[in-house]
Amino acid sequence: MTILIVMAHPDDEILGCGGTISRLISEGDEAFSLIMGEGITSRYAKREDADREQIKELHKKNRQAAEIIGISKTFWQDLPDNMFDTVPLLDIIKTIEVKIKEVNPEKIFTHHAGDLNIDHAIISKAVLTATRPQNNTPVKELFTCEIPSSTEWTFEYFEPLWKHNVFFDISQTLDKKILALQAYESEMRPFPHPRSNENITNIARRWGSITGTFAAEAFQLIRAIR
Repeated sequence: MTILIVMAHPDDEILGCGGTISRLISEGDEAFSLIMGEGITSRYAKREDADREQIKELHKKNRQAAEIIGISKTFWQDLPDNMFDTVPLLDIIKTIEVKIKEVNPEKIFTHHAGDLNIDHAIISKAVLTATRPQNNTPVKELFTCEIPSSTEWTFEYFEPLWKHNVFFDISQTLDKKILALQAYESEMRPFPHPRSNENITNIARRWGSITGTFAAEAFQLIRAIR
């Protein structure tokens, strides 16, 4: 089975589903990722002031993380960080449609539409539009992920609420997820920040304890066609 991970920023692909993707690859699936934004320019007063070398370095870290997980290839776009709402939604949808046609995935993992981060919410809507279940659409399963420091920070104030209903056992791949996140050291934060190694482990252990496993990742299944 072929998987496409469609995310807004580099590191979202590991934070949201790194353990699951690593497991599915070990079971014979092939995974590709599509990162829609450059990832860091919102940290500057003006986007044009951003250090392009830092963006290149972030691409390098993405490749390192992908290699650890086993992702075959990453496709990069250059949407402005935390400004996806300034880009016509149709342009974003068409970009995703092109990659779906190229990769022909049967399964997609993406953001939740109610995330605090505006880029996440827009990508979720764009993916849902790009995967309309027409008779020539290869996508049979569509999952949304939780992204620590975005999904939970809405405090269930934004609609739609994230309602996890599918869990993947990542007892054997949690270590790979943590190792891949170490490649993104510039994006990680010290505990108790949600994007700390300790908290990422705690989240996996919590979902594991709920599901009778040692570690798990939670998702909301949007659609499955059997």
